[in-house]
Amino acid sequence: MGNTMRLAAVRVFVSDVAGACAFYRDQVGLVPSVEAAEDGFVVFRLANGADLVLEEGVPEDETAESLVGRFVGASLAVDDIDAAYDALCDQGVRFVDPPERQPWGGTLAHFLDPDDNILTLVELPKGESAPT
Repeated sequence: MGNTMRLAAVRVFVSDVAGACAFYRDQVGLVPSVEAAEDGFVVFRLANGADLVLEEGVPEDETAESLVGRFVGASLAVDDIDAAYDALCDQGVRFVDPPERQPWGGTLAHFLDPDDNILTLVELPKGESAPT
């Protein structure tokens, strides 16, 4: 295959995009690159250039609404998961569990947003980095 693929965006469906934006901005510490809550979405540009996109699940769109409040399957890499966990807990972020070392060498912790979407914090094994 001639093209190199890289992750461009992860979409997280929420019931209230303005409230979710406030959570990800004020509690998680992400900075919006596009804030269009009135249009039903907000974009956060992550350090590696990928976007975390919050989209409001509208009642007419049964598919999008059913995607609110679930395990997202997106991992946000941090250099020091224990420090990130403590800082986020201090900001009132709810975690499913504390950081736990995994058999593959990394450490994971899962947190919930206001809609109970579950995202993952990950500290990769030393010497490894997330692909860019």
